[in-house]
Amino acid sequence: MADDEDFAPRLGRQGASRGPKARRYASSVVAAANLARGAGPGRKGRAGFSGHRYGRGAGIGRLLSVGTSNAFFRRRRVIVKARLVRLGGKGGNQAVDHLRYLQRDGTNRAGERSALYGPGEDHADGKAFLEKGNGDRHQFRFIVAPEDGDRYEDLKPLVRRLMMQMEEDLGTRLEWVAVDHYNTGHPHSHILLRGVDQDGDNLVIARDYIGRGLRERAAELVELDLGPRSDREILVSRRAEITQDRFTSIDRSLLRIADGHVVKPVALDPLEHDLQASRLGRLVRMGLAEPLPTGRYRLDPDLETVLRAMGERGDIIRTMQREFSRLLLERSSADRLIYDPAEAGTPPLIGRILMHGLAGELEDRHFLLIDGIDGRSHYVPVGKGDTGDLLPPSQAEGDSSQPGGAVVAIRPREAVVREVDRTIAAIAAGNGGRYDREAHRLHDPGARSDYVEAHVRRLEALARAGDIPGRSGDGSWVIAPDHFGRVAAFERRQLRIQPVMIEMLSPVGVADLATAHAATWLDRTLLDGDPPQLRNAGFGRDMADALARRRQWLVEEGLAEQGEGEIRYRRDLLAVLRRRELLRVAGQLSRELALPFAETVEGEKLEGIYRRRVDLISGRFAVLERSRDFALVPWRSVLERRVGQSVSGLMREDGVSWSFGRGRGGPTIS
Repeated sequence: MADDEDFAPRLGRQGASRGPKARRYASSVVAAANLARGAGPGRKGRAGFSGHRYGRGAGIGRLLSVGTSNAFFRRRRVIVKARLVRLGGKGGNQAVDHLRYLQRDGTNRAGERSALYGPGEDHADGKAFLEKGNGDRHQFRFIVAPEDGDRYEDLKPLVRRLMMQMEEDLGTRLEWVAVDHYNTGHPHSHILLRGVDQDGDNLVIARDYIGRGLRERAAELVELDLGPRSDREILVSRRAEITQDRFTSIDRSLLRIADGHVVKPVALDPLEHDLQASRLGRLVRMGLAEPLPTGRYRLDPDLETVLRAMGERGDIIRTMQREFSRLLLERSSADRLIYDPAEAGTPPLIGRILMHGLAGELEDRHFLLIDGIDGRSHYVPVGKGDTGDLLPPSQAEGDSSQPGGAVVAIRPREAVVREVDRTIAAIAAGNGGRYDREAHRLHDPGARSDYVEAHVRRLEALARAGDIPGRSGDGSWVIAPDHFGRVAAFERRQLRIQPVMIEMLSPVGVADLATAHAATWLDRTLLDGDPPQLRNAGFGRDMADALARRRQWLVEEGLAEQGEGEIRYRRDLLAVLRRRELLRVAGQLSRELALPFAETVEGEKLEGIYRRRVDLISGRFAVLERSRDFALVPWRSVLERRVGQSVSGLMREDGVSWSFGRGRGGPTIS
């Protein structure tokens, strides 16, 4: 190039920059950047360059994430949990349920309902906030929990200053509401933020700002209010860990200096040495450490796992004590049990829901308190994610209705290879390692379309989780030789997310079932030849009383006959009672929809617009609106993605075989 004006660009082949060589070059650039700033291999704990700078707040997020390690122990610590929630489909309804749950009873300092507030008002309108964001693509949810939150008389000023700082960092006005909770040992605030900026465009926040920047901003504000932690505060906090039955920072330091589970306090700081020695003495008394000669100790190989489990159990016991006190229920300690689905031989649990709550609001882990038929109360961990579809509205929102609570059956999940997986593998083995619908029909000519589609849905779930490749260009699925191992790994992850299965037996309490004109869970229990064992205490006593009243009611209604010491029930008992309830509810819906109700029969072809779900005592039903009438048909969860859309299906004895899509080959769901 002769001078600055002499420039001739060279154009390469189209798409060449996306080849493996270019990817290797890009990786080397990122690696060089990390090494240049001292964040290469072996330098854990230092923030490295990730290349993720997309979104608002990227620059300030990177700046705040560097931090100052030398002042770590004096910093005021704040936990910030962030979650992005898609509002399409069921997300809108879940947003309503979530807001109701946040404003439930027993969350403010007086044990009453917490008030929603905003930037300038102490009583915000949550319904108006959700309606304004009805068309938003997503919503941000934050939990801000200062370690010293109990020193604040009111968290509102802190939250408002934090959101003002966030507006400055992101360069846009924000629309938000918040609610403060004081029902745990650590006061914290829930913040709902609309996913749009001041211009109405989608609000995209940089990963670095959400992951670290916002937490640092909150810590700065708390430190301005309370000042850095003093030597005395640090000492009191560390000494309190010596006797705690949970995994502590002292335990973490012991594991860090341990050599093959053998450790000796060697801290240069006398205070740290004394903390380690005192903690080791406590671990010896707990049976988690063994003293050795020359001042050494052998730590239990499962030290961290055991201590974390003990801490979680302690949290559960405190939660049960707090909630039973709030519900004004008397239960002896022997009648308060923790349901452990991971324990071998754990039996199913049947009982009414006393309450539904979050075991860890920061981790989104849910729990149920169940009053069992064994007369005992059980704490049941139900895992992560939304449980609204599994529970009636009042229970899903966190409200407790005590004796009138919904009745459920809880069963442990099992991480096993299912029969559907074995069928897929068998078909693929005879089809060159591939599975598709045609191969399935050749393998089993008598297979119903809904049965085939169940196998496709299983493969789609495995593909979404990344355990198998997606569908090939010809519509088939490549089934690897280690397919069962991949399925087992998928099931183990699902087990950690949701350890139990919840079956709704009745959306209302047993007292209301005794005289209900509906096919109730009590009727199915009476018809069962092996009824459950009931204890004459708590819910067991209530259920026994309801069963006796139900038998008498069925006799009075002519649906059963009593004679010679036994009761004989009509064969069509459930069908008659189900029809009674459907006709009653259909009359109400008919006035609402301005359409007549039409009953369905087995073998009838169904076609119409799916409007919504209705929860009845007899079960869950879908409202199917047709051109001249509407029908109530058995509901399936797959329909919720089709609200307001046309669906078709075939009425069968065991439910509806639904068809979605156009033309031949459209998916069929049963």
